[in-house]
Amino acid sequence: MQQTLSQPSPGSLLLLPILYVVWSDTLISDQELTALRRFLKEIDWLSDADRNYLKEKLSPQSPPDREELESWWQTIKGAVQENKTYPDLSSIGMDLLSKDAPEEAHTFPLEKVKSELATLEKQLGIVGKSAALIFKSEHHNISTSYQTQQGFDVGKLTSILDGNRKPLIDELKAFIATKEFDYVQPDDLEKYRNQVLNWCKILADEGYGAIGFPEAYGGKDDMEGYFTVMETLSYRDLSMVIKFGVQFGLWGMSILSLGTKRHHDRYLSSIGKLELPGCFAMTETNHGSNVKGIETTAVYDHEARTFTIHTPHINARKEYIGNAAMHGRMATVFAKLIIGGKDYGVSTFVVPLRDQQGNILPGIDIEDCGRKMGLNGVDNGLISFNQVVIPKENMLDRFSSVDEHGKFQSSIAGDNKRFFTMLGTLVGGRIGIPRSANAASKTGLTIAVRYGDKRRQFGPEGGEEIPILNYRMHQRRLIPLLAKTYACHFALEYVTARFLGRKEEEMQEIEALAAGMKAYVTWHNTATLQECREACGGKGYLSENRIDALKNDTDIYTTFEGDNTVLLQLVAKSRLSAYKEQFENMNIFTIINYVAAKTKTSITEKNPLIIRNTDEQHLLDPDFHLSAFEYRESSILDSAAKRLKRLMDEGMDPFDAVNVSQHHLLTLGEAFIERVVLEKFQEKITSESDPEIKKVLKKLCDLFALYQMEQHKGWYLEQGYMEGVKTKAIRKMVNQLCWEIRKDAVPLVNAFNIPDSCLSAPIAM
Repeated sequence: MQQTLSQPSPGSLLLLPILYVVWSDTLISDQELTALRRFLKEIDWLSDADRNYLKEKLSPQSPPDREELESWWQTIKGAVQENKTYPDLSSIGMDLLSKDAPEEAHTFPLEKVKSELATLEKQLGIVGKSAALIFKSEHHNISTSYQTQQGFDVGKLTSILDGNRKPLIDELKAFIATKEFDYVQPDDLEKYRNQVLNWCKILADEGYGAIGFPEAYGGKDDMEGYFTVMETLSYRDLSMVIKFGVQFGLWGMSILSLGTKRHHDRYLSSIGKLELPGCFAMTETNHGSNVKGIETTAVYDHEARTFTIHTPHINARKEYIGNAAMHGRMATVFAKLIIGGKDYGVSTFVVPLRDQQGNILPGIDIEDCGRKMGLNGVDNGLISFNQVVIPKENMLDRFSSVDEHGKFQSSIAGDNKRFFTMLGTLVGGRIGIPRSANAASKTGLTIAVRYGDKRRQFGPEGGEEIPILNYRMHQRRLIPLLAKTYACHFALEYVTARFLGRKEEEMQEIEALAAGMKAYVTWHNTATLQECREACGGKGYLSENRIDALKNDTDIYTTFEGDNTVLLQLVAKSRLSAYKEQFENMNIFTIINYVAAKTKTSITEKNPLIIRNTDEQHLLDPDFHLSAFEYRESSILDSAAKRLKRLMDEGMDPFDAVNVSQHHLLTLGEAFIERVVLEKFQEKITSESDPEIKKVLKKLCDLFALYQMEQHKGWYLEQGYMEGVKTKAIRKMVNQLCWEIRKDAVPLVNAFNIPDSCLSAPIAM
């Protein structure tokens, strides 16, 4: 073969693949140059022509141009055998030599050549097996071949999620998928608000608004149905959901729960038909969470048999009141009842705001809150009252009243108990909101998972681009959130059932459950939608794909119906009360048994074999998961109780002791709720008979449990409950479960059965 300095010589053919890879980014580094020049100087199997050619091609001042690189590529490509696996670039070089210079191939010491070229590749930082793939036309591996499969009956899983309310859910999904409910642009505030009102009127005309009211007032006495409607509407427009909730939940249910028959007779039918739009006026500028501290007054005049509702200063205005700015004609107003100069605490009153023509009444001042971060279809406003006089019968008097002699009366003796009993009747809002939030999480995940399944980016050298959902980190971002969303769904089913079947003696526990779930699910929703937005890249940032609306509209969910941080403190207080009661009811023998049981648990759970156990069977054992969650909950409860007692025994003011321990208490509330969520997920799986659905739900539950353990690994390591070898094994198992669930991810979001018209995201179609 005739050689020139511009053509590869036989020996240089062996190095041509390495040369191409080194120059493929058009820039050769000093380190690469030094390694290659040293290599050419030290080896003894190259001819002078080979060395001269290669030295010429290693000049940074005259790098190979595009045409020459293309020529090298074609030369190398022509020698590559598609069905052969190349462990390094030198193997390609040998095939190249055999093809283009077969007569010279036998003159080279091939074993020595291969060894020295392999050393060169390491010095250059080239991963030969991976680099060799760039010369192949096709390359298939696990990442390219992994794809969505349907390993279970999606319709059957939908039926499990919908439960006995499936007929209502299907009916409502079909109803809101009609053209009447088409999305509108929220730019024109007045138009959007009126459209949302119109949607709520359409729903009321179909009987959905009054569904939770007694039959005598046009309802179906179906509170479970009300929660189901709230959740299902959340797949469409969240302003509509909140407007619906304000009108029929807060305004209507406050009349039903806090009023008596005369109030029911007077208001409920027209509220259920949305003939009487109303408000729920509790929150004040200075007092949101601390309802007992509100400053609006209701002064009773026995001679006139009236109450005078008054806002004493600007920061006592009722703020952020839904339905106030445009549509509300009446309001349930929370105010301090004053009789004869004495404050009898918070009571509730029906106060007219507007006449039938929509004109604001004398003494009422309403200011529009204006455009908000989200939920702009809801007309929030500020309300102040200037000596507004209302008749005595406008007091909602189920729990407190003023008798014919002008004396305060209540069937509940203690002020605190009366106050919390009154608020307890309104706990349903803390069930409706997390159910709505979880529906928004389902929507966001459906959009992001479907998009991740079809959006292709990058791939192995020589192979096709792969779906971004095949990337392990993308799975890590979305699939644990999908597992947690399923977990929250089943836990919310449980809390709803507890609330609907509530007994007087269970109310404190149910209120704590509802408060905790509201915080847990809405925080999860906020995190989920942010991750969905990022996982969809620029497409997630486009309004047409709806994640922005979901994010903005649900952001307030962490704040209203109780600020989440405050709610978790309520949960912690409930757990501490139960803890204290447990000891108060113990005699010396039960205390001894309790201590013995704690000691036995500690010995069992902290057994060196357990804390280091990394067997797959153990890591996927539901008993291990629940034990770990229970141990965390009970340990934090025990330590929180001891901490508070120690601080107060040392003379610290009780308020300060709680304040110092606030982070501890929030962690306690979270640990309690998390244990309940896992427990209810496991119970759901145990009750399921379909083996395929049971299998996929078990994987989701395993992932939820292990991912939460991974999130809390610092605590488990501090407690000596796990060692590093086990937390590492948990991390690996989380990765593996994400990989295994990936093929089921699209069917799992499809099981939410969200109509395409409600998703309305082009990337999810």
